Amino acid sequence: MSMQGGKFLMDHKTAQETALKRYGFIAPLVSGNIDAYKSKSDFFRDAGSKAGVHPHTVRRWYDRYLEFGFDGLIPKPRNDLNQYRKLDGDVQNQIIYILSEYPKLPATIVYQRLLDTNTIVKNDVSLSTVNRFVQKYRDSKGFTPIKDMRRYECEHINEVWCGDSSVGPYLKVDGKKQRTYIIALIDDASRMIVGIDIFFNDNFVNLMSVIRGAVIKYGKPKKFNFDNGSNYRSSQMNLLAARIGTIIHYNPARTPTGKAKIERWFRTLKDQWMSQLCMNDFKDIEELRKSLFAYVQEYNQRIHSSLNGKSPMERFFSESTLIIRMSDQEVERSFLLEIERKVSNDSVIVIDEKEYEVNYKYQGQKLLIRYSPDLKKVYVVDSISKELEPIQLLDKNKNATMHRHKLKLSELGGQ
Repeated sequence: MSMQGGKFLMDHKTAQETALKRYGFIAPLVSGNIDAYKSKSDFFRDAGSKAGVHPHTVRRWYDRYLEFGFDGLIPKPRNDLNQYRKLDGDVQNQIIYILSEYPKLPATIVYQRLLDTNTIVKNDVSLSTVNRFVQKYRDSKGFTPIKDMRRYECEHINEVWCGDSSVGPYLKVDGKKQRTYIIALIDDASRMIVGIDIFFNDNFVNLMSVIRGAVIKYGKPKKFNFDNGSNYRSSQMNLLAARIGTIIHYNPARTPTGKAKIERWFRTLKDQWMSQLCMNDFKDIEELRKSLFAYVQEYNQRIHSSLNGKSPMERFFSESTLIIRMSDQEVERSFLLEIERKVSNDSVIVIDEKEYEVNYKYQGQKLLIRYSPDLKKVYVVDSISKELEPIQLLDKNKNATMHRHKLKLSELGGQ
């Protein structure tokens, strides 16, 4: 934690983790997955119990998300020194003992037991402090609730998109065979392939590219269904889901029911497309991509046996009113990568071996940077306002001929 302008600032990683946890509690409401609740009030009460906070706090998180997006969940700078926010060893040991006896006990009950046994004093230790420790302890133990293992069928489009990747055909590049990877997204209700592409690398940047194209064309889903691969279970993916307002369900190991449709579709792709390819016909991956897209278009328009005489495309667009599209600005801001960089004494940061010049006031500071995968757009995130400040590639020739502005002490935060 650092201090700026008389206020105490969390480091970016801690603040972001806090925001993601807050989003996790409101995500069902944001994404429209609250059919199990009679009202929003019931949802806020249940979410507050799970989060270990008052329902009004959860409602405030939700309101801030609606107004400011994911950035509205990032903790604001504090004026206090964070007194009474750490638990001593005896209290921690008591909590661990309670959880070892009752692993599923809510943090609210743990907190009440600590009060009832005079282990803590209410004015010294808050419920949120105990809740954070309980969550951290459970995360370290890999605690997960029991999942429903039955197969499911979504009633409406854009309720669930299931994503996966598969090894594609080998393509000869400069005389050498190179493996390709196909990343695809299938809409559960319609079986329509909403996103697909082929790459030489199976990584998050390429996954994000497929999701971005699908969201622009067909709106956003209420839920993503992924396996536990590193591309899918990553901090960048969690941030992306939070920014576009959806949730992620990860299939536990050895439970194939959740992604059965996408796996069956990949088998169909291999039988009907890959097996028919003559790889000598393709001089580069662009030609292979065109062939893949043509097959997917034909598949989406083909009558599907489980769709009552409809094609996946017909089934999908029969509920076109459920397509919720994002604005161009929302798409641009949401589909950015994030990294931290320390600014050099000459106001330069480096991303992928490229130098960028930032404002003099950031000299020596660690900054949060958001950028497009192609590095055509790079931004500094202001630590207070969360606004995006565009930065440019370092131009040494231009700097050699321009008069440098001398910073005033006030611009550096001095008095």
